[in-house]
Amino acid sequence: MTLVTRRQGAVEAAPSDGLATQDEIDFALIELLFFAYRDFTSDPDQILADYGFGRAHHRILHFVNRKPGMTVAELLDVLKITKQSLARVLKQLIDAGHVVQRQGARDRRQRRLYPTEQGSSLALALAAPQSRRIARALEGASSGDRAAVESFLKQMVDPDLRPQIDRVPGGVRTE
Repeated sequence: MTLVTRRQGAVEAAPSDGLATQDEIDFALIELLFFAYRDFTSDPDQILADYGFGRAHHRILHFVNRKPGMTVAELLDVLKITKQSLARVLKQLIDAGHVVQRQGARDRRQRRLYPTEQGSSLALALAAPQSRRIARALEGASSGDRAAVESFLKQMVDPDLRPQIDRVPGGVRTE
C-alpha cells in the first residue's frame, strides 16, 4: 500500500504497512471532501425528506434516469450495494410511481428499469441545485481547470471501476 505524504508543501508517495502516521495523512483534503460532500448532498436531502426518501433513493433514481432501461444487475454493479438493499429502496420508488420495472424484450429474466415522468421530474429537481453548486464552484475557471477537476474525481474512483463512468450517458472520458 502506498500513502501520499505532505511535507513542507511537497507531495510524495510513501510505502506503508497500512498503518498511517499523522504526517502521512492529508487531513486538509479529506476534510474539504467531507465538507463538499455534505453541502453537495444537503439540497437534495431536503427535497428527498418531503417524499420520505433518502440518499439511496437519490442514487437509484439518478442512474435510472440517466440510463433508462438499465437492468437491475447493471444498477447493482454501479451502486455496489446488496440485492436486499436495492430491492427495498427500489420497491419504494416503484410503489411511489417514480420508477417502473419491465421484463427484457430478449431475455424475460432481465428486469429493466425506467423512470416515470414523475421520476424524471424528481431526478431533475434533485440534480438542479447540485448543478448550480458546481457551476458556482467553477465560475471563472478555465476549461483546463474543469478538465483537472474531472480528472481528479475520476482518479478518486477505484481503477477497476472507472470503466463504469464511461457507460453512463455523458460520463467523463478523461484518460
